[in-house]
Amino acid sequence: MSDKNTLKKALGVLGTGFLVAGCASVPNPSPEDPLESYNRSMFQFNEAVDKAVLKPVAQGYEAVVPNPVRTCVRNIFGNFGDVWSAVNSMLQGRALDSINTFGRVLFNSTMGVGGCIDVATMNGAHKIPNDFGTTLGVWGLGNGPYVVLPFFGSSSIRDGVGLLGDTAGGIVTYTSPGAINDVPVRNIVTGVSVVNTRANLLAADELADDIALDKYSFVRDAYKQNRKALLESKLRPEGQATYSSEGAVPQYDDPEQYDYDASVPQYEDPGE
Repeated sequence: MSDKNTLKKALGVLGTGFLVAGCASVPNPSPEDPLESYNRSMFQFNEAVDKAVLKPVAQGYEAVVPNPVRTCVRNIFGNFGDVWSAVNSMLQGRALDSINTFGRVLFNSTMGVGGCIDVATMNGAHKIPNDFGTTLGVWGLGNGPYVVLPFFGSSSIRDGVGLLGDTAGGIVTYTSPGAINDVPVRNIVTGVSVVNTRANLLAADELADDIALDKYSFVRDAYKQNRKALLESKLRPEGQATYSSEGAVPQYDDPEQYDYDASVPQYEDPGE
């Protein structure tokens, strides 16, 4: 009976969300956000789904699962993600970054017990974040307008295409749940990945709720600032860019959270 009620609640949220997505309108959208009417509607839909399903599950996960176990799970997913990051560094012509990231994977996979312990960071080999959307930016593809994707949240036209590349790349490199042939196992790993990602964003969610007068604008601006800084770091000569999780602007509503040194100057996206 409870399963039926849960299904009805989820379907109700989905239906309401899509109705909201088709109703809201912004009379004078910002030139920097020409899709604002659609974006705000989809943001409200994502918020409704999040509050009804994802956030409660993530809070339960955080309350029940001990911190060392959550850290292990986060590190393992991060270790797999580093493989695709290294490939993107290679595609960008950043050989040193690629070698260093592959070195992290090897170090964490062996000495770190399959990636459970991030011994690479402990020894000064910090994560070098990367993705295919950034690679497209390095190749000169324009960013395009900001867009809020269903369920995935903040993005842009370029990063949306990059997300497709990340999905395909994870499957090709056997570093994402999509590469698992066993459907039940794949579904379980995908579910754990989603819950792990959402749990990692709980603190950022609280921050946005506490300090933002307009949560949509806060999330949008934080996302655009982070993406600009990440791309700019890739356009610098290797060895000049540094990466750190301290001081980074939280990327709420984004499936992936990238860590980099927030002191990187915020230049205009050269691909725009």
